[in-house]
Amino acid sequence: MRLQGELDAVRGFLPCETPAAWLETAVRHDYEAVLLIDHANCEKKAAATALSLMHRYTDDPVLLNKMSRLAREELRHFEQVLKIMVERGIEYRPLSASRYAQGLHKGVRSNEPGRLVDTLIVGALIEARSCERFARLYPNLDPQLGDFYESLLKSEARHFMDYLALAERHCSVSELDERTAYFRSLEIDLIKGPDNCFRFHSGPPAMAA
Repeated sequence: MRLQGELDAVRGFLPCETPAAWLETAVRHDYEAVLLIDHANCEKKAAATALSLMHRYTDDPVLLNKMSRLAREELRHFEQVLKIMVERGIEYRPLSASRYAQGLHKGVRSNEPGRLVDTLIVGALIEARSCERFARLYPNLDPQLGDFYESLLKSEARHFMDYLALAERHCSVSELDERTAYFRSLEIDLIKGPDNCFRFHSGPPAMAA
């Protein structure tokens, strides 16, 4: 089916699959609150990133339309996660960010158009990783949460492809390949390297409680 093809594209773009140790922690009931809170944070940040790109690159109508749609979808997902949290009695409390997004953004060039190209590639990686993790998670969760995460696969895969297509419009094929390889090399260390805390985009916990 079409979605399977999209998932194959996502997995082919990523440098590695999610470590089993991360998944084993993510599906534990005592980590459910952290998983959902950080998921909500990720949706909110994804919307903010799209809006930031709209403010910065006002002369690109294709980007403006794609990011406007993406921001609306991410905020809708944020609302859906909040609803599930309320139903489960989970308080939306402050939670520190993982090193993942910051670690990727450290590699973004400061001069244009390199800054735009790199930011779009990072966006593609983040959306692809989110999609891959939803696909790994949903069969292992309770029916309500599992069905919700499965329902997000199509939009997350589309967001990944939108970011990548936008990057392709602003650089040569060779530059895209070179910069994608660079950010994939950063991502694999962030995903496989142990983390001191569990988050949606973290590596395997160094000390899973």
